[in-house]
Amino acid sequence: MKRAIILILDSLGIGALPDAADYGDEAADTLGHIAEKAENFDPVNLKKLGIGNIEGVNEAVGRVEDPSGCFARLAEKSVGKDTTTGHWEIAGLYTDVPFKTYPEGFPREFIELLEERIGRRVIGNYPASGTEIIELLGPEHEETGKPIVYTSADSVFQVACNTAVVPLEELYKICEIAREMLVGDWACARVIARPYIINAEGKRERTSDRKDYSVKPPERTLLNYVQDSGKVSATIGKISDIFDGYGVDVGIHIDNNMDGVDRCLQALATDFNGLLFINLVEFDSKYGHRRNVQGYADCIMEFDARLPEILAALKKDDIIILTADHGNDPAAPGTDHTREYVFMLACGAPLKKGVDLGTRCSFADIAATCAEYLEIDEKPPIGESFLNKILL
Repeated sequence: MKRAIILILDSLGIGALPDAADYGDEAADTLGHIAEKAENFDPVNLKKLGIGNIEGVNEAVGRVEDPSGCFARLAEKSVGKDTTTGHWEIAGLYTDVPFKTYPEGFPREFIELLEERIGRRVIGNYPASGTEIIELLGPEHEETGKPIVYTSADSVFQVACNTAVVPLEELYKICEIAREMLVGDWACARVIARPYIINAEGKRERTSDRKDYSVKPPERTLLNYVQDSGKVSATIGKISDIFDGYGVDVGIHIDNNMDGVDRCLQALATDFNGLLFINLVEFDSKYGHRRNVQGYADCIMEFDARLPEILAALKKDDIIILTADHGNDPAAPGTDHTREYVFMLACGAPLKKGVDLGTRCSFADIAATCAEYLEIDEKPPIGESFLNKILL
């Protein structure tokens, strides 16, 4: 019984890509700037695997002698720096046309039709931080019942509602209608339901009932290859949403990063043959977008403290690959993702230790490697397996 585990530390980039200037990100370095600027930052377990030994990683992270993992720097081949593009490429799918963005808000004709279909007027409709816009427009929303809609530098349509004003199921229905509409000339990669409450301190607080509605991948990915081979394709976190459930046998949603680690450990304790694909999103959603360097550092440290539990839960034929889907430098201007290389750490009993794979040309090398390890004949159209370099 063989299992391949892919664990995404969402947005943990390791330095600007050669074309980063085209995206305004030439100075981006998510991990490096955290290591330079944060206090008490020493992710010892990630360092033991070799994250600081990766080519080009900021010296402030710190190298180790004899790392226990295999490691590489991965370049994004696809055009873009968003969640969907990054995850799809990790699963073997190349995106050559970036998803449409809406820096001036969504077209008036779309908004009017949406209002007609949902039976409510909306407010907002401009790029904004999610935490800031609910503070700014929350009072009007709570008085009128008008949903707050907004976007970002990504291809995303977000709907925020106080669940005491618009019930959660109605919010989901609004997003389902928007997802149905946002195609063709109004194409958009993701629709996100952003429920919030007013907590005991009287502050507006987003809840863990977020739900993403993504476009379906235009082609088959690693998840489909695994599923069609008769093996299990299981996901934890927002992976199932990102792939619109395409190729997913079991999709488990989570409340936060530590809930994701708990669910991962539960899954690893069961017997199955196939793929476990996990996303831990709080690095990105709570700290990257909010440009909180210390918060991002503390979040990494919290995960790092639990990494030994995950590694100890691996069975004798398991391999695990840790990586990211893009950057989100908390020391950079703005609130957008950043166009960066990502790290790759691989370990498990079947693998060698300390193999430096250098810089590789695509995130899709992960899909190719996992497919080969799981003995699946179908291979992604892009990506080159590095299994022969790291397998004992």
